[in-house]
Amino acid sequence: MINFATVGTSWITEEFITTGQTFPDFCLYSVYSRSEEKSKAFAEKHGAKMFYCDLDAMLADKNIDAVYIASPNSLHCSQAIAAMNAGKHVICEKPVASNLRELDEMISCADKNGVLFMEAFKSILMPGFIACAEALPKAGLLRSAYINFSKYSSRYDAHKRGDNVNTFKAEFSNGAVMDLGVYCIWPMVALFGEPKEIKAFSNIVPGGVDGAGTAIFLYDTFTVTLNYSKVSNSFLPSEIQGEDATITVDKFNIPEKVFVRYRDGRTEDIPVDQREDSMCYEIEEFMACIKSGKTESSVNSRKMSRAVMKILDEIRRQTGIVYPADNK
Repeated sequence: MINFATVGTSWITEEFITTGQTFPDFCLYSVYSRSEEKSKAFAEKHGAKMFYCDLDAMLADKNIDAVYIASPNSLHCSQAIAAMNAGKHVICEKPVASNLRELDEMISCADKNGVLFMEAFKSILMPGFIACAEALPKAGLLRSAYINFSKYSSRYDAHKRGDNVNTFKAEFSNGAVMDLGVYCIWPMVALFGEPKEIKAFSNIVPGGVDGAGTAIFLYDTFTVTLNYSKVSNSFLPSEIQGEDATITVDKFNIPEKVFVRYRDGRTEDIPVDQREDSMCYEIEEFMACIKSGKTESSVNSRKMSRAVMKILDEIRRQTGIVYPADNK
């Protein structure tokens, strides 16, 4: 059994726990929230053995093997470092840090303590993405790609009313590019590698973060356009255009349908067989790494996390999005 502790009590933590509990070797040992009342209620709801409102006290518990972190982005670095210094393996929600400097500190800490450190990015581990990657040669010489993830935030209306909403605050290192754009950037880097040039544009909302943005990336023979938004919805699929065929993917955050349209008029529906509880693939990868004694995933690697974070930093640099974490 692998004893897990969780940091955060949002819906994504609930999904992580519910999915994790489908594995026979996953044990929810403890949960953490700053509020004792919330921590206790969350533990009772999900059957955790322990609950804490003091993070250091929880991390001192020798029964805990691994920690899942799903707190606001700005807290990832300090909490992950505290957990790794306590000898715990860490799986941390994306984006894994506020910036590259923080990420490098986290990687250094993992090395120092000899523990597994992995960004919790599920999409490139899913069969739908693997099917897309395997179909890529069918496109021929690549010429263009469009990757899109736009979803109106359930908290945006409250933000517009002037309510104190954490989702659109620079102090929490969030915004459209960090929360949704990351779902576009990870698949792009996994499929094509790092780009040669970047040109980015952002729509800034009150609070100092981006509500939406577009970024264009230059590769040797093609360009990639990313579109992401927390202030509007899009129902368009993503596509990869080559000289021989165009590959469409319904949604790169949870890729379920992959379709190929050849230049000669033929079509091909690529079969995808995957679980509905999409977080299962990152949990399975993380636990497999622990059991095999690895300190790094070969898929959700540190190299991938660094490449994605460098792009996030550059987009923010070009569009003037600055977090308090950047000035530490």
